[in-house]
Amino acid sequence: MRVFVTGATGFIGSAVVRELIGAGHEVIGLARSDAGAQALEAAGAQPHRGDLQDLDCLRSGAAASDAVIHTAFRHDWSKFAESSEWDKRAIETIGAVLAGSRRPFLVSSGVGVAEGRAATEDDPPFPPSAAYPRVSEATAVALVERGVHASVIRLPQVHDTVKQGLVTYLLQIARNKGVSAYVGDGHNRWPAAHISDVAHLYRLAMERGAAGARYHAVAEEGVMLKDIATALGSALKVPVISIAPKQSQEHFGFLGMFAARDGHVSSAQTRATLGWRPAGPSLLTDLANMRYTRD
Repeated sequence: MRVFVTGATGFIGSAVVRELIGAGHEVIGLARSDAGAQALEAAGAQPHRGDLQDLDCLRSGAAASDAVIHTAFRHDWSKFAESSEWDKRAIETIGAVLAGSRRPFLVSSGVGVAEGRAATEDDPPFPPSAAYPRVSEATAVALVERGVHASVIRLPQVHDTVKQGLVTYLLQIARNKGVSAYVGDGHNRWPAAHISDVAHLYRLAMERGAAGARYHAVAEEGVMLKDIATALGSALKVPVISIAPKQSQEHFGFLGMFAARDGHVSSAQTRATLGWRPAGPSLLTDLANMRYTRD
């Protein structure tokens, strides 16, 4: 298949590009810069110059493809609402091109939470709010009603020995403040998956997925925040401390909305439906093996 990948030079997108090319697919990758275009060419992909604000570029990329995988998102937390709006427009623009066809459209989102149990693929997404205005999933699901073969990949903390999703921000905070913190008893959990397993799931969902489906890219159902903070503190050689919930926002900044959240998430349906078998290293293994010194 000829696949258009947005965010093709990013952390997740570049891994998806490698996975697709390794499986014999042809890739058109969205590139914002000459350096990005060169990186895509080196990986064996065809660069498609533009960004999420260039809607004509998105239309032409989607029109030239048999499938679209949308991994791009501008992670500027100071402009979260603006980034979410551009993401919504990008998804709607691509969807308009794919409407009435069987061409798969995979949209990236985040995993949710459920009270007293593991969240499943059947649970609805986070409702949008002023604090969390992202509507990627809701926008994708709405497209299904317009005849788009859209589905959603819900992402946990995606990691290797260089990046680890929100854990990377925890590391920055611990380094800047000289303590590695968790909230309360630290028994709340964050789900996780290695980048190689996540990239493989994108391909499986593209090749085998159903319209309107939600897939959980979750290898570990939940890693306790106390264990994550302890791993970071040990590596940085800084104290590991507990902070009160009321101090969470002050200590963690934007991350305060996530720091005490218990994200126990199951991927049982995803594994059964797509035959996904994650086999990459655990989050704590990658944290133990990463390089913490600055150049």
